[in-house]
Amino acid sequence: MLEVISHQRRHLLRVAALAVAAAELFATSGARSGSSDTSATNAASGSRASNSLKVKQVDAGDLNIGYAEFGPAEGPPVLLLHGWPYDIHAFAEVAPRLESAGYRVIVPHLRGYGTTRFLSANAPRNGQQAALAVDAVNLMDALKIRTPIIAGFDWGARTANIVAALWPERCKALVSVSGYLIGSQAANQMPLPPAAELQWWYQYYFATERGRAGYDKYRRDFSKLIWQIASPKWRFDDATFGRSAAALENPDHVDIVIHNYRWRLGLAEGEAKYDDLEKRLAQAPTIDVPAITLEGDANGAPHPEPSAYAKKFTGRYEHRTISGGIGHNLPQEAPLVFAQAVIDVDHLS
Repeated sequence: MLEVISHQRRHLLRVAALAVAAAELFATSGARSGSSDTSATNAASGSRASNSLKVKQVDAGDLNIGYAEFGPAEGPPVLLLHGWPYDIHAFAEVAPRLESAGYRVIVPHLRGYGTTRFLSANAPRNGQQAALAVDAVNLMDALKIRTPIIAGFDWGARTANIVAALWPERCKALVSVSGYLIGSQAANQMPLPPAAELQWWYQYYFATERGRAGYDKYRRDFSKLIWQIASPKWRFDDATFGRSAAALENPDHVDIVIHNYRWRLGLAEGEAKYDDLEKRLAQAPTIDVPAITLEGDANGAPHPEPSAYAKKFTGRYEHRTISGGIGHNLPQEAPLVFAQAVIDVDHLS
């Protein structure tokens, strides 16, 4: 693998200038494969919280989706997808940087987060992987976006993986933290070594009614603990956490999270309308679109090794391990690296 430090240094002055403009925009509204030292290039990603994003709403499929939008309407589109227990502010510094580079950036709240709501009170509060991927495609349709670059982490990375695998004509290129995350209920029945099972402690907690009640009662404390475990070297402050934690007060949040993790273990049924998609996903389809995968060197959340998924990406592909104590919430901890990956993968396509 090639070293990326020199590449980042060449971009440092340009990115630093963009950072000033990005901060103002936010307040009012390529590296090569290998490892990189992010301590300098991500100085702007510290614990200081910025103002909340201005959110728009649009009906899309089963949902009325809340989303933030940056950049010119005619710019190349980018869809940024967050995970659990985070929200759109994970991209608070990424989105303005991409706007400054001329991209149209869409950052939606996933179902069960922020201002996203179900259009029907009777709709199942379903968190299975296919449902979230269909949400992304429905949002693209509603906003008349045909083929964006899709980038995400955690649940957002899995959703991006699925869109790229099942609807490659709807995904120009992919940036995925922790690589290939498409799963199946059958695969999730296979036991892991004890140390790996320990990392999934919350999944088993959520399988119980005590776990549901505990997450509902202590969702902010619980989520803050997950942030700390998943990113053990990230020194975020209470304001930064609180800005994102507000999105967890969504009335459907607990139902969506509990269903997501119970569905994975086969303890909750999915919706029949997604059965065919889940059968295809259970075959672990390859991803042919250009892709860059990212991993932080201090990711405390369960994640596969890059060597385990490299062959799942059959198009133009690079992997980058980001050093400097970067954890699970990579776009918020290393925004310059994440934004640069989006720009670079565009050049791969």
